[in-house]
Amino acid sequence: MRESVNNDTVDQCFQEHKEKELLVQRKLDLLLRTGCLLMESSADTSRIMRNMKRTATFLGLPLKNLHIYVNYNMLMVNLGDEEHSFTKFQRVDRHGINFDTMSFISKLSYRAIRLDFTLDDYERELDRISHKPRWYNRWQVAVGAGFACGGFCIQFGCDWTAFLYCSLAAMTGLYLKMWLDAKGANQYVNIALAAFVSTLLAWLTTFLSKDNAIAQSLPRFMLTSTPWHPMMACALYIVPGVPIINFVSDMLDGYVQIGISRAVNTLMIIAAMAFGMVFAIKICGVDNFVENLSMTPHHNYFTFAAAAAISAVGFSMIFNLPRRLLWVVAVGGIIAVCTRNFVNLGPSNGNVGLDWGLATGSLIGSALVSIICTQAMHWFHTPHHCLSIPCVIPMIPGVLMYRSLFAFIQMHGVVGEVTVATNNMIQASLVILCIAIGVAIPNIFVRKMITTKRQEKLIKLEIERRKRHGEMVDLHEL
Repeated sequence: MRESVNNDTVDQCFQEHKEKELLVQRKLDLLLRTGCLLMESSADTSRIMRNMKRTATFLGLPLKNLHIYVNYNMLMVNLGDEEHSFTKFQRVDRHGINFDTMSFISKLSYRAIRLDFTLDDYERELDRISHKPRWYNRWQVAVGAGFACGGFCIQFGCDWTAFLYCSLAAMTGLYLKMWLDAKGANQYVNIALAAFVSTLLAWLTTFLSKDNAIAQSLPRFMLTSTPWHPMMACALYIVPGVPIINFVSDMLDGYVQIGISRAVNTLMIIAAMAFGMVFAIKICGVDNFVENLSMTPHHNYFTFAAAAAISAVGFSMIFNLPRRLLWVVAVGGIIAVCTRNFVNLGPSNGNVGLDWGLATGSLIGSALVSIICTQAMHWFHTPHHCLSIPCVIPMIPGVLMYRSLFAFIQMHGVVGEVTVATNNMIQASLVILCIAIGVAIPNIFVRKMITTKRQEKLIKLEIERRKRHGEMVDLHEL
């Protein structure tokens, strides 16, 4: 009889320990799903780590025993001490840009702590977020991105007729890319095909020039005095602005390995984009038209402000930013571009400004917007990157990028060709790097000064509360 009782006690203890182990495994699964959704949405590594630690606190996982590893295609968490070890992996199969998901996940970790969610509540919220439809359908994204490229074209000096032609070429190319992505084709091949189609269509619109005798029979409103400008901007919807800024942020935060992975992916995107454009240029027999295009803007500040707002809103639609924030990024785009132009331009080119150069202007414009966004993210309850990145995208140096591209593909062995090509490439790269640094540094500086202390206080209070209620995982009980 005593032996039967002992066996029942042993079985009961075994069952209790098994249930505790299964509970730990479930909590680690939820933690990995949270990090995976952020990585799939193109969150920077610091945000992923902060949200996963905050979620781990809600789940009652002791941070001193928790180890989180973030890689571009793999996440790993380990909960262990000198006697126990629980390890789980989660593969990240797809990478996109979804600021709406990023914002929801960031809010979820706070809500779960504040409202004391159960594990079932938290899992239901994760399911809802992961299956939430995008704010914009495929056609809306294509139209928004098309007009965004048209906004770039205005900044490069085109007229409004060329703006329309550039927009149509970009819409067609992006819709093709999204259709191929949905079919499961290789993303780099899709990028090359989209760039090829957009460039080819933009080239066809060059025959609608006011100087073209064939086009004189067309209505006057269909003719443009800047026929070549659409070719410079029609494929800029592919420019990987978010990966570039995330790469800089990760490197500055010390996440070198994942930063390098993002940089390699960025280079692959740019290479695929360049291949598609070069292929179209070669087929069309286009000569180097950009060497004679002026880098000095010819429009007034009101026109640039309108173009910047259009570009910022258009790219926000690609990034799936909630509709309520579109006007916010439109204002941010205006501030960034007008600040850049004021610092860049000056008396040397017949404009009003400081005359400090394009790289300096891009750095100051992006840094100013980033500083504003460090406060605006509290006003609108959304992550910093969701506001700052769409605002600075309109500052991409398209003319320099095209000059570099043409210089490399049309080399004939003449002395000085490599120097010209390299100079344009370095200038374009420097401007893009200044934009990325301008966005990243204020965010990192403010986050380390303010956000870190606030988060540490929140985590400490939550840990103490869960300890009082016996909700913290104790590995010694397993």
